[in-house]
Amino acid sequence: MGSLALAMAQWLGRGVLVGRVRNPEQRRRPLRVLSYLGTVLLCQFTAVAMVFVIVNNENQLYDNWGDLLGTSSHVRAVPVPPKDDGLAGDRTAGAAGGPSGSAAPKVPQAFHAPDSNAVPRSVKQADLKGRLSGVDGEVLVWTPPQYDDPAYKDKTFPVVELLVGYPGSSSAWFGESMDAIGQLEPLMKSGQVTPFILVSPRVTLLGNADTGCADIPGKVNADTWLSRDVPQMIVDNFRADTTPDRWALSGYSAGAHCALRLALSHPNRYRAAISMSGYNNPSGEPSSLTGKDPKLRETSNPLYILTHAPTPPNVALYVTGKRGDGLEDATALQQAAKSPTTVTPFETTGAHLTSTWKPLVVPTFKWLTGIIPPR
Repeated sequence: MGSLALAMAQWLGRGVLVGRVRNPEQRRRPLRVLSYLGTVLLCQFTAVAMVFVIVNNENQLYDNWGDLLGTSSHVRAVPVPPKDDGLAGDRTAGAAGGPSGSAAPKVPQAFHAPDSNAVPRSVKQADLKGRLSGVDGEVLVWTPPQYDDPAYKDKTFPVVELLVGYPGSSSAWFGESMDAIGQLEPLMKSGQVTPFILVSPRVTLLGNADTGCADIPGKVNADTWLSRDVPQMIVDNFRADTTPDRWALSGYSAGAHCALRLALSHPNRYRAAISMSGYNNPSGEPSSLTGKDPKLRETSNPLYILTHAPTPPNVALYVTGKRGDGLEDATALQQAAKSPTTVTPFETTGAHLTSTWKPLVVPTFKWLTGIIPPR
């Protein structure tokens, strides 16, 4: 492409130096060549764009062009989060900014149909403004079949937060990439899987950087967004259980790292986590902000969090991976775990793709049903 452009420039330059054009046909020839080149470039761009759209629709990596180009930011502010006293504690004054000892009222959220056509219409979307984190982003929510059954009108439901990798769209868990609803809804109806409320929040918050789902002073409160703002919105708007032993996380790739990190960091909020092809060292994701900071790289490592906890956290972890892609990290966690922490490693053989993780949805949720049974 470069040599062709250079030849064109030299040819056009000779025409200028000669100072005259012999006939009208010669005068039109450069325009025809430029028009031809423009058509070729347009066709090439269109073909590349079509391939990108097809690949993105299949894998749901980006929600919009801003995510693709790294120009979007969902960070409105980076306040210092108040002390974490658990889900119930986020209603206190520190969380709401009100008078000392007062309780924050529930905040009704407006819901609408999902922005992505790949997501079933049974899913609701909220555009949440995080009160504690300063993060603004979409949150997709699906309620199980029993939720609208009159027989369950007085029942509350356990919750699983679903986290995507980086890059990743919040719609991936509900679209064809993972097809969580299509796989789990029949099993929930038959009683083989606990009827969970499924929640998929935005994870990509800072353009072309992976936050590592951490609170990074002056940059982003990703941990607070996922572990506090999103759960509070669910509790405010749905019949969700409010005890930590009825909450869990599941993620793949960078989202798997986040699931482990959040569960181990907040045993006062989560009972279990599923990790599919995750990693302990955040440097496993080259774009990770925590992986680039020596201190955060150490303290954000799930193995470090586990081994430095004041007491062993009461969390159950199901960690999948193949050799060289998560299995060794799973083994390290298992060897370091002390009761009541439990770690269940599971070896896979597939590539680092949703085609490997999609078939794991059913077995991992059956395992989770043993940890958080129906009631």
